[in-house]
Amino acid sequence: MTHSATPQSSGGDVRLHGISKTYGSFTAVHPLDLTVPAGSFFALLGASGCGKTTTLRMIAGLEEPTTGTVELSGRDVTVLPPYKRQVNTVFQNYALFPHLDIYENVAFGLRRRGIKSVKKQVEEMLDLVQLGPMARRKPQQLSGGQQQRVAVARALINHPQVLLLDEPLGALDLKLRRQMQLELKRIQTEVGITFVHVTHDQEEAMTMADTVAVMNGGRVEQLGAPADLYENPATTFVANFLGTSNLIEAEIVEAGGEELLLKAGDATLRLPAARCSAPARTGEKVLAGVRPEKVALAHADDAGFLADGRNRLPARIKDASFIGVSTQYVIEAPGLGELAVYEQNIERDGRLVPGAEVVLHWSPAHTFGLDAAQDRQAGADLDEEAA
Repeated sequence: MTHSATPQSSGGDVRLHGISKTYGSFTAVHPLDLTVPAGSFFALLGASGCGKTTTLRMIAGLEEPTTGTVELSGRDVTVLPPYKRQVNTVFQNYALFPHLDIYENVAFGLRRRGIKSVKKQVEEMLDLVQLGPMARRKPQQLSGGQQQRVAVARALINHPQVLLLDEPLGALDLKLRRQMQLELKRIQTEVGITFVHVTHDQEEAMTMADTVAVMNGGRVEQLGAPADLYENPATTFVANFLGTSNLIEAEIVEAGGEELLLKAGDATLRLPAARCSAPARTGEKVLAGVRPEKVALAHADDAGFLADGRNRLPARIKDASFIGVSTQYVIEAPGLGELAVYEQNIERDGRLVPGAEVVLHWSPAHTFGLDAAQDRQAGADLDEEAA
């Protein structure tokens, strides 16, 4: 099916300047500067209570900022009500009108604006979301994913410059959610509108968004392309929120070149200086990070055959879980605690069972360094907030 008739809308950029939100003594969003480029798919990612939905609602005009300004396409809209902003919002519950059929749900916004001839626009929108044949069905006759697409079509028909999506896939089952991630990305690419998407689902954000802002405690912890955030997390929160990370306590014993030498327990590890966000000075404590899928396992008997130049840690297998595409190992490294290793099930070594002595090995280029002192401070701040 082609969608050449779909009108291309120009997305607007969103600029937040020093925006914050407090409720009494509680700060939901700390002063925040954020730019969402026009025509991009932007995700606000974080756990419940991190401030992402509050930020979205301030863009929509549903919450008034305590400080700061909201600009849409260069226009200050901070004091404008929602209906005067070129913005539409899709919520998790879709909020479709049960007594209207799909066609009339989508036409609603146009009819409310007094537009008499809606047929062409409604048909184009239903075509875009691939629901043309279902135009005369009622919402309760559709699946969750189809209802979600009706909600998107209804929001897009008014040609907003920005579409805000608040956990729009949260009510769907896993398989349908994955299909809808690709659907939403396709729709965004076709219409060219700026999408700002709030989610707590890291996979959802990384599948769909060009840019992800990871929020934590009312602040943006890190912002960037999904692959950059995953490969080069700047904080332990980002390292652990986006996937799983092994964070190994170490001390810098040699600095000054392109690589840092680290002491971790009895092992020496190498870390590219450019991938270390901690102060790169001799004697500094760092957390050497590596993703579980970047680490390989060798039985201790084969340690002598490993290529030179790789980072190595002697350890013992504590547990192994076969999950089809890979085997996930829990490893105990002396003095360094438990580490995770994910190995694809291509050629399985029958000796790699719980209790086996092994050597973990990986490329130094896959190692990143985080500031151990910053991590301790973040933990103290969280304890203080909890108190």
